[in-house]
Amino acid sequence: MSISTPTAQRPSFRPSVPDGLEKLGIPDVLVQDIVLRRVMIERTSTLQSLSRSLKLAPPVVEAVFRQMRHRQLVEVLGMVGNDYTFMLSGPGRQLATERFQMSQYAGPCPVSLNEYLAGVRSQTAQVEVNRDKLRRAFSDLVLTDVLLDQLGPSVISQAALFLYGSTGNGKTSLAERLIRLYDDDVVLPYAVEVDNQIIILYDPVVHHRIPDNEDEMDYDTRWVRCQRPCILTGGELVPSMLDLRMDEASGTYAAPLQMKANNGILVIDDFGRQLIPPRDLLNRWIVPLDRRVDYLMLRYGVKFQIPFELMVVFATNLEPSSLADEAFLRRIQNKIMVEEVSAGVFDEILRRYAITKGIPFEQDKAEYLRSLCLRDGRTVLRACYPGDVCRILVSISLYEGRAPQMTRSDLERAVNLYFARA
Repeated sequence: MSISTPTAQRPSFRPSVPDGLEKLGIPDVLVQDIVLRRVMIERTSTLQSLSRSLKLAPPVVEAVFRQMRHRQLVEVLGMVGNDYTFMLSGPGRQLATERFQMSQYAGPCPVSLNEYLAGVRSQTAQVEVNRDKLRRAFSDLVLTDVLLDQLGPSVISQAALFLYGSTGNGKTSLAERLIRLYDDDVVLPYAVEVDNQIIILYDPVVHHRIPDNEDEMDYDTRWVRCQRPCILTGGELVPSMLDLRMDEASGTYAAPLQMKANNGILVIDDFGRQLIPPRDLLNRWIVPLDRRVDYLMLRYGVKFQIPFELMVVFATNLEPSSLADEAFLRRIQNKIMVEEVSAGVFDEILRRYAITKGIPFEQDKAEYLRSLCLRDGRTVLRACYPGDVCRILVSISLYEGRAPQMTRSDLERAVNLYFARA
């Protein structure tokens, strides 16, 4: 999943609009194949329609159209204003069918690998934060100044971060909110071409697009403006998600998580609980974390380099020493222990949740809830307890058809539901 946050500044990297086929930076035959498949899908097409669908400037589309018309691959049906209406000819349909068997991709034209490398390097995050900015970014959490002062330098460095400590104290909440500290947007390509192969990069599930006004569209529309990505993955992480994945049906590759997260943040939540052994994952990323580059391979053996310009955040409730050796932990420069909450922090979290849920709050009830949470052998307060208990209080009130309340009896009832008995 991904976490979004509003940003304000336009991207500093603005790839220029290629006004000729030779300036696309990718093989002409690949462009023609994409156009052929697009026209076959649309059946009847226009130059304007192709320009919109393939994110190509009109002069580029027109140049490809002239080549196809010269080769008698299209039949012109008429004109609407200055635009042609056309369809594939018999030879055009035959060629398109052949190309369709090799790949079904007919979306926005990809950019070259070199262009992608330049784009990522040009948009490396530069974060300026202080304690006040951190406090505003995490205003919906109750954090101590000590923790904020550890997070600040970690974010500025943009190096890998290890958040560890007991479960339920807000490591995930912290990690997914780090993206709020970025105050600019980025552009990323819909797809990248490598050795005539297409790698799909833009993913609307994890990339949050920011529409440009028409008068702002002064850059290559093969790139899409997005918030800096923040991708969160947990127990579902498997080794294949870190490498190129070939889709046999479409004939394209899906970009791995770290490539999708470039210029942003990748959070590995519940680190150590994945199907992939922790040491295997860490060994996979020793070079990327150290040198800021990663290596991917096409299925027929062609290997290539991509940037590893992202902040990797590991969140775990396991001891770091049980997950990695000293050599790897050295490469994770920032390690922050998220400790159990104090009584004051616990009470403030409860007060905020109570207000949010419409539950009348009284300080003595906070003290009573603390005592309930610390009975039956429990020795520490966790940040998750107040919110979880408040949600149970609301459920109890709905069950009984009354307004939610924070009475001693309701609190005891909620705590008995929440904690498993020994």
